[in-house]
Amino acid sequence: YASEGNIKDTVNRVRKQRIVGDIPPVYPNGWFGLIEGFKLQTGNVLNITALGLNLAVFRAEDGKAHVVDTYCPHMGANLAVGGRVVGDCIECPFHGWQFRGSDGKCTKIPYSEKVPDVAKIKSYTSTEVNGWIYLWYHAEGSEPTWQIPVIPEIQSGDWVYNGRTEHYINCHIEEVPENGADVQHLKCVHTPLMTSGIDLRYMWSKLWSFGSHSWTASWEPHPAPEEHIGTMTLTHCLYLFGKEMNLIDMTVKARQIGPGIVYLTFQSPLGNGAFLHHITPSEPLLQKLVHNIYIQRYSPTVVANFLMLGEAIQVERDIMIWNNKRYERKPMFVKSKEDSLVAKHRRWYSQFYSENSPRLKFQKDTMEW
Repeated sequence: YASEGNIKDTVNRVRKQRIVGDIPPVYPNGWFGLIEGFKLQTGNVLNITALGLNLAVFRAEDGKAHVVDTYCPHMGANLAVGGRVVGDCIECPFHGWQFRGSDGKCTKIPYSEKVPDVAKIKSYTSTEVNGWIYLWYHAEGSEPTWQIPVIPEIQSGDWVYNGRTEHYINCHIEEVPENGADVQHLKCVHTPLMTSGIDLRYMWSKLWSFGSHSWTASWEPHPAPEEHIGTMTLTHCLYLFGKEMNLIDMTVKARQIGPGIVYLTFQSPLGNGAFLHHITPSEPLLQKLVHNIYIQRYSPTVVANFLMLGEAIQVERDIMIWNNKRYERKPMFVKSKEDSLVAKHRRWYSQFYSENSPRLKFQKDTMEW
């Protein structure tokens, strides 16, 4: 945010005054990352709000993660607040009802010999892959039409976890992955040296003009049966005093998988690895963005820290734009390769909306109230 005082006051002011625009449905269909798997130990329960849902996420005694509705149908207690894991079930802290994670069926009522067939909670389709627990969301309740690809190097342990960042962004979810096809913004937002900081107002300072980042990029959607995937190919070079610093050169392939997952694999003289990007709506216009870095097992930690810092600085420049912009349903595109790529991405992304995809129920188009 462009803040000169209290950041909380600035956030509240911008959220209240900003014109939202004519936005698409707020929750697209697809797989969404809920949480890293290492944050959910066996026998633990977490209360997570995402995509307009209140969820109890727990790891059963056999190690399998389950995602269920968080409210007990008996008297409405929150299963994730004091609930216990018993076998493959979660037990209500209020009256001891036990619900099976795989299908939500109530298996035990401690003071009743018979369990009614209708006694159950909603169990959501979920999976755990590449170190993350994912939820399948679909407005019509359809089952998954595609699966999340495994990253072999993470599965085999050749690439190991080396850190994370977490941000909350005030924008529509589609505006974040759209950056993958917006090649022109790389020159405007990501050319200044990373040491010039994240504030768009000051990053072109002459103090840091001796260095710059150079990018080339392209984006293409995949044909069927992988039409839910789009790939951005990116190269990065760092210049200092007009000379290319080859040690920082990087070749990147970023796969946008559905509406909320990006697997970004990179090759560089410093090492090979992957950034895992997950964006999940916490509220209609509030997105949780988490980045993880995985890098070759024997790479020094300082390398991962440096790459993670660079990623954080670059994405926070984007966040300053996302936090303050209006969604343009009909952008004023010009006839160019750059704008045509953004238009192509919007057409591709539209496949994740369906007839019953929820829309924002209240929208304030002006500052008058």
